[in-house]
Amino acid sequence: MTDPERPAGSPDPARVVADADVLAADLLCGGAARDALDHCRRHSWVELVATDDLLDEAEAVVAGLADASLAADWRGKVERWRVRVEQEPGDHPALASAHAGEAAHLLSFDERLRSAKTGATLRKYVDVSVKHPRAFARLFDPERLYPTVGDGQYPGPDHDPRV
Repeated sequence: MTDPERPAGSPDPARVVADADVLAADLLCGGAARDALDHCRRHSWVELVATDDLLDEAEAVVAGLADASLAADWRGKVERWRVRVEQEPGDHPALASAHAGEAAHLLSFDERLRSAKTGATLRKYVDVSVKHPRAFARLFDPERLYPTVGDGQYPGPDHDPRV
């Protein structure tokens, strides 16, 4: 669900990108990654945005740490869930996903992406907040956000995150 009053090119506060490390950790480890992505799974109006290249990276991580069958099953499920966007060859998959998908949030364990210096550089190209999944899980407030992206009062979660 996108806000029709949001200016084109401005970040959508209901769109989230998870870097490949976060996507793999969500599946294999749980913890902060799962807590963060559960916000997306619980609310149909909070969207996970990803390019094919980003999913390719995450699938390779899962296959390398677990097995190819689990990775393929995961890929099939996430393909149905994510909002697909395109990226230019050679672009960083998570950053390209955030830019093309106008996502306001990028979740990553990569300290280089979360640094103040990188944030200042990114602002020239994409208006995205890069956060550790733990910070996103703690700070993201769907009830407070809902009036800016939905109609009426916050209806609460509308999906079971484990389905």
